Amino acid sequence: MMIKVEEVINELIKPIPEPEKTVDTLIVGEKDKVVKGIGTTFMATYDVIQRAIDLGVNLIITHEGIYYSHHDQTDKWIQDPIYLEKRRLIESSDMAIFRLHDAIHLYKPDGITKGLLHSLDWGCYVEKNDLTESILTLPAMTLGEFAEYVKKKLNIPYVRVVGDVSQICKRVAVSVGYRGGGENAIPLFVREQLDLLITGEGPEWETPEYVRDAVQQGRKRALIFLGHAESEKAGMRYLAKKLKSVYPTIPVHFLDEKPVFQII
Repeated sequence: MMIKVEEVINELIKPIPEPEKTVDTLIVGEKDKVVKGIGTTFMATYDVIQRAIDLGVNLIITHEGIYYSHHDQTDKWIQDPIYLEKRRLIESSDMAIFRLHDAIHLYKPDGITKGLLHSLDWGCYVEKNDLTESILTLPAMTLGEFAEYVKKKLNIPYVRVVGDVSQICKRVAVSVGYRGGGENAIPLFVREQLDLLITGEGPEWETPEYVRDAVQQGRKRALIFLGHAESEKAGMRYLAKKLKSVYPTIPVHFLDEKPVFQII
C-alpha cells in the first residue's frame, strides 16, 4: 500500500481543529509524493538532512523551522551562502519537509510535553496537564539530584540550575521550549505551590532572577533550564514511535542532533 505525503500530514494534524494561524506547513516538496521513509527531528539541520538522505528518508517532520526564524522568513538570507547551500542540499535530494509545531503542542495532552515526561519515566506522577505545563508530585529529591536525574534520562551533558542544590523538591512543573519566561512561569510557583520548575528556556533576567530573589529571602524555589532542543526533542522521538505503529511498512527514524552549544 502506497502512502503519500499528504496522508501522513493529515494523520499528524487530525487530533486538533485546524488553527486560524499556524506555522505548520509543507516547507518544501510535493503532497502527492509516495513516502519511502519518514524521519522526525527537533530541527532539520544540515547534518540531519544529509543523514535522512543516507537512510532513504524522503519525508522529514521537523518541529522547528529550518531557516533560522520562527516563521522561516528567507528574504533576508537570499544572498547568504549558508542558506543557499542548505537549500541546494534539500532541493537536490527531492526531499519533502513538513513542519509540525503548533498542532503537536495542541494535542491533548501536549504531544511534546508528553514525550518529555515519557523519557523521564514520570507519566504516572502527573496530577494535571494544563495548556503550557504538566504538574507533578514526585518522590522527594534534592535539586542537585533532580539535575543529575534529568541529565542521565535525557542523555544531555549539562543543565542550568538556579537555587540551593540541597533543597528538597517534590512539587514540580514541567514545561517545554520557550515557556520559561516570567509571564508564564513565575505565577506557577504560587498558584501550584511549586518547589521546582523544569523547562526549556526563557529570558535570563526574568524567571531565573525571580527564583534567585526567592532563595535570597529564604523561600523554597528552584529552576532547571534544560535548553530548548533538549526539552522538546523527546517529543519528536515519541512521535517517531507512534508513526511506526501507524505505518508499519514504512521505515521511521528519529533523527537526533548534538546540543548546539558547547561548554568550554
